[in-house]
Amino acid sequence: MDAQAVLIDSVNRPVDTARTVLKEISGETLHAMPGGRANSIAWLVWHAARQMDIQVAWLADAEQLDKQLWVAGGWGERLGIDCGPTSIGFGDTAEDVAALRVEDPALLLDYLQACTEAFKTYVSGLSAADLDEVIDTKWNPPVTRGVRLVSIIDDAGTHLGQAAYARGQLDGWSIGF
Repeated sequence: MDAQAVLIDSVNRPVDTARTVLKEISGETLHAMPGGRANSIAWLVWHAARQMDIQVAWLADAEQLDKQLWVAGGWGERLGIDCGPTSIGFGDTAEDVAALRVEDPALLLDYLQACTEAFKTYVSGLSAADLDEVIDTKWNPPVTRGVRLVSIIDDAGTHLGQAAYARGQLDGWSIGF
């Protein structure tokens, strides 16, 4: 299996988790903040998609952030979330998290799926040399395109795991394994 195939297979995993977590979820559970300060499930799914969206858009063309699905697809308006094209949730306060409200959890899943499709389209056009290209020298060791793509998947998977844990804590729910 080549690197592109591994990345494409891996990026589907957070979507599968989101689909399960969001199935038959109540609005109360979707927006609850465990302990009164932890991120809500809505925020976690939104952030998983947003970070993927903005980073893939940047990788595809660093000068064209309007290529994000958030902007080009009107996802902010569709989800009813009022934040600009550079906001992905880093640094959000508990008040910011509480303010993020989504009426239809299926739209969160749709946005994550759209971001995942954009990721797969982007990755399918890369060569092995593209994956090895250093794209960020601020880190030691410098970050390659392939490492950044793995990081995007890892971030989404981590946040969807948090969402599954939160749903279990809030609803006594189990992911079914």
